[in-house]
Amino acid sequence: MPRSGSRAVFLLLSPLLLLRAVLTVPLERGAPKEESPATESPVSGPALLSSQVFAVDTGLYYHRYLQEVINVLETDGHFREKLQAANAEDIKSGKLSRELDFVSHHVRTKLDELKRQEVSRLRMLLKAKMDAEQEPNVQLDHLSLLKQFEHLDPQNQHTFEARDLELLIQTATRDLAQYDAAHHEEFKRYEMLKEHERRRYLESLGEEQRKEAERKLEEQQRRHREHPKVNVPGSQAQLKEVWEELDGLDPNRFNPKTFFILHDINSDGVLDEQELEALFTKELEKVYDPKNEEDDMREMEEERLRMREHVMKNVDTNQDRLVTLEEFLASTQRKEYEDAGEGWETVEMHPAYTEEELRRFEEELAAREAELNAKAQRLSQETEALGRSQDRLEAQKRELQQAVMQMEQRKQQQQQQQQQQGHSDPAPGPEGQLKFHPDTDDAPVPAPAGDVAASEKKVPEQPPEPPQLDSQHL
Repeated sequence: MPRSGSRAVFLLLSPLLLLRAVLTVPLERGAPKEESPATESPVSGPALLSSQVFAVDTGLYYHRYLQEVINVLETDGHFREKLQAANAEDIKSGKLSRELDFVSHHVRTKLDELKRQEVSRLRMLLKAKMDAEQEPNVQLDHLSLLKQFEHLDPQNQHTFEARDLELLIQTATRDLAQYDAAHHEEFKRYEMLKEHERRRYLESLGEEQRKEAERKLEEQQRRHREHPKVNVPGSQAQLKEVWEELDGLDPNRFNPKTFFILHDINSDGVLDEQELEALFTKELEKVYDPKNEEDDMREMEEERLRMREHVMKNVDTNQDRLVTLEEFLASTQRKEYEDAGEGWETVEMHPAYTEEELRRFEEELAAREAELNAKAQRLSQETEALGRSQDRLEAQKRELQQAVMQMEQRKQQQQQQQQQQGHSDPAPGPEGQLKFHPDTDDAPVPAPAGDVAASEKKVPEQPPEPPQLDSQHL
């Protein structure tokens, strides 16, 4: 699972900060600014975050579209100027979106093309989904189906208008704001599944093996709980520990303002979520070691998220997901800053689920498993039916092949008989006369070619002899 801190720069930003973070002038990370970060307001400053940071995947299914739209808008000077003068209400009300009508034609053309590509991509996704769920050759109402996507206006599928920018801002802000809640829910299901598998495994064992497995699990849990005290995130003890062990500075000379400036890595005048989470690494290493079998790295990421949420709740007074120097210094004046109590309570001290939630989860798994088994049985029956059909087709194929072979044999026999009959009949001569075999008694001997004319000459007829009269007739 990717570390949640890699997205922390923009996950819960307000609409104004979200756009400022990605539309302002890119800054090289760690490059110093001309003015002191302690005196510059994070909202009115020329830039808050680098647009390069936005290259991190937000996890949104329309992340690429969002990123490309922002990259194109970033190139328009008019829109950038209006953005710097805008406030959160201008963005929420859609006033900033109307400034889209004044951007250059070149920018609008690029935005139009981006929207057409996104609509085409969504259509392909819908078609693939529908093809997988229903019979083929079913007519789809793409316009109706596109309405389920809220980050663009489906009524106009060819041009990028102010309404598209407004919807994109609102949807991205809402979806990013729900990231932490979705992460917590995902972690809860992960923990319930892990417990469900553990119980099933134990049930499959014999009594002696089950006792040994339970003993081993208890030993792992004991080793996991035996860790140094974890300081409360944002407390004086936690910050001093970072100051001394990570920064290598004298703990007796700890100064909150210097600490803030030192850990404002990109010198933008605020501590963003990524910079805050970097402060918790030392505390997390006390509890989680990737080399230990008993330490779950998925739980470590949940711990990191809980720590960030704690600091944001207690330090980020205006809830803009960025900690200014003023907010940071104010937090050091509170009672909780110095009195952190018994320390931070880790994940295992706060179960992510109840037994009732686990029971419902297992019922859901059982229903899902039964559904999959029924589907597998249907597929098996269909496979068997296809196999029988294939066998019948193969038998028919063999019968046809035999019939064809028999027809070929009959044809060859007929040809042989005709050839034999052709040799037994006398063949006609060159002039059409019949020729007989020489061994036949009454076969005429053909005349030579030169005697043909002589044979055709007529023999002169002899005059008939006069009849002789008998004496009696006389």
